[in-house]
Amino acid sequence: MAGGLLALLDDVALIARTAAASVDDVAGMTAKTSTKAAGVVIDDAAVTPQYVADVTPARELPMIWRITKGSLRNKLLIILPIALVLNAVAPWALVPILMVGGAYLCFEGAEKIAHKFSSSGHEEEKRAVNKTPQDEDSLVKGAITTDLILSAEIMIISLDEVKDQSVFMEAAVLIAVGIFITVAVYGAVALLVKIDDIGHGMIRRGHTPRLGRGLVKGMPYVLSTIGVVGTVAMLWVGGHLIVRGLHEVFGWHWPHDLIEHGVEAVGGGAAGWFVDTGLSLVAGLIVGFLVLGAVSLAKKAVPAKA
Repeated sequence: MAGGLLALLDDVALIARTAAASVDDVAGMTAKTSTKAAGVVIDDAAVTPQYVADVTPARELPMIWRITKGSLRNKLLIILPIALVLNAVAPWALVPILMVGGAYLCFEGAEKIAHKFSSSGHEEEKRAVNKTPQDEDSLVKGAITTDLILSAEIMIISLDEVKDQSVFMEAAVLIAVGIFITVAVYGAVALLVKIDDIGHGMIRRGHTPRLGRGLVKGMPYVLSTIGVVGTVAMLWVGGHLIVRGLHEVFGWHWPHDLIEHGVEAVGGGAAGWFVDTGLSLVAGLIVGFLVLGAVSLAKKAVPAKA
């Protein structure tokens, strides 16, 4: 009896160690895949505050909570099962899909730059400040739709990092990534949109009013900086996905080789990362403005045919 009990305890201990190792593996892979998707995550965090810019402070957090729940549905109920099935039956399609997503990110980045430097863009920004607040449901729906596109990129980039693992490990990592990134992004967004309210509260209560005034005055610059970082991140990530796809799928190696030679020339490390990022950013700019030009021509051609 004692021997049987000891054997049972050994089995339980083995199962526990195996489970703990699996948890460690999931945690490690989650951290790795989340880092790979960092560019899209930054863009997601930069885009979302725009949806609550003209909303009364009392409705900001409830709206962000609704968008957060929609983002989780996007990742876990829509994208996750489709991505797992796709990886099982047509894994060859992952890189081309990433290239399409990368081209979209490049287009979005180029469009933001063109919008920023166009006179019409400045006029639209002025009108946006003075526009009547839209219906809350419409705003939330628009935010969740945008999130669906960005979430698809995050999940597919993450799946690409663990596509050789078991289905259980793929699902566990994607679930962990989906929850972690959603909480991180929308938690940061909630904090960002309430910082100016925190500053006003400090000023009213007389507690560290100078800090409060600093928060209120500094937030527009912070949000503007996040927007710039988000645009750069879109172009960098999009360019990287395009270059990688050209190298792996289409056999067009020279952009990838150019980046590799540049990284080697500076000895790798942090300097190599900057070279890789910078050249991927240039590739993203080129692709982005090519797509933007094609889209602009298509828009002009459609009314002409009508």
